[in-house]
Amino acid sequence: MELLLPSVLLVGMIGALFVAERWNREAVNTLEESFIALLLAAITIISFSQVVARYGFNSGWGGALELTRILFAWLILFGMAYGVKQGMHLGVDALIRMLPKSLFRIVALFGALCCLLYAAMLLHAGWLAFFGGKDVTNYRQSGALGYWTLMFNLGTGLDDLRYPVWMQETFGVQERVQRWVAYLMLPVGLALLAYRSIQAFIDIWRGNRELIIAGHEAEELVAENKDLLKD
Repeated sequence: MELLLPSVLLVGMIGALFVAERWNREAVNTLEESFIALLLAAITIISFSQVVARYGFNSGWGGALELTRILFAWLILFGMAYGVKQGMHLGVDALIRMLPKSLFRIVALFGALCCLLYAAMLLHAGWLAFFGGKDVTNYRQSGALGYWTLMFNLGTGLDDLRYPVWMQETFGVQERVQRWVAYLMLPVGLALLAYRSIQAFIDIWRGNRELIIAGHEAEELVAENKDLLKD
């Protein structure tokens, strides 16, 4: 029962994303790209300012390194789902392209299914008990969703990252930023990865997409730029 509310919120988030993409897919793409760009910009600015402060003024911000690590983790967790959506993940497809077309499609579907199962296992491994896996009796050991819920219930703070003093005084928050805030992207990113894997599976099934990876992008780049040197 401890995971009921977080699970409902994740399902609601995926449902809202589905509706938003049906309404305006380009707007969703822009928001996703803007979020990734914002994370990259924040990492760059924080790292650069720390170097200037440390070597130029013999000073610095104690929480900068921790914040940079968290932002980089957010970038990875959010970016992996976006990469599946856009077919940007690199892979080696030389062997499977030698297969007959029908078998190639089966292997492509299997690849998308494996990605979905990977996300589902990391998100919550309790469902594996139905297939003979170890029965998970403690929600804290069930996966990313259980771990985030544990951090939310405990309210444990991060090591170095702290709220500004004015925020502590105005809103009465604790001194250190809670770990559940930093770990929020863990269940969200895995839920998005599962959702994008389902979309990829359906697109491959309908014939709108070949693979979940982009193993042939080098070949396409060569084809697109074969006349570049002639110019």
